[in-house]
Amino acid sequence: MKYNTILHIDDDLDDCEFFKEALQSICEASYLAINNPCEALEKLKNNKLKPDLILLDINMPQMDGCSLLKAIRNNLATVNIPIIIFSTSPNESKNLTSDLDVMYYITKPYNFDDLKKVIRKILGL
Repeated sequence: MKYNTILHIDDDLDDCEFFKEALQSICEASYLAINNPCEALEKLKNNKLKPDLILLDINMPQMDGCSLLKAIRNNLATVNIPIIIFSTSPNESKNLTSDLDVMYYITKPYNFDDLKKVIRKILGL
């Protein structure tokens, strides 16, 4: 498997739990959710977290996903980590992230089987 350690930065606890359940049903990748984007950025910058892949929500309080994405891309410790935007915002934010080197922009599915298909695609399973 290409990604063994996945960091999910999303303020919605239910979405994180839903993703975790789907991920665990198809593989054994290590998964960590952080609900505070400022905390996630601090841990990434200080090398307290070294994920193989980051899933990033766009609409979050304290710091929106686009600002967090820019901060991650402007830091030497995190610049090369693959990032997937995983958001409920369908297309309006796509343009904001297109020039910041994201692998995919995925609108969160609400169906468990659809989510598993998306995860398989992301992980190349």
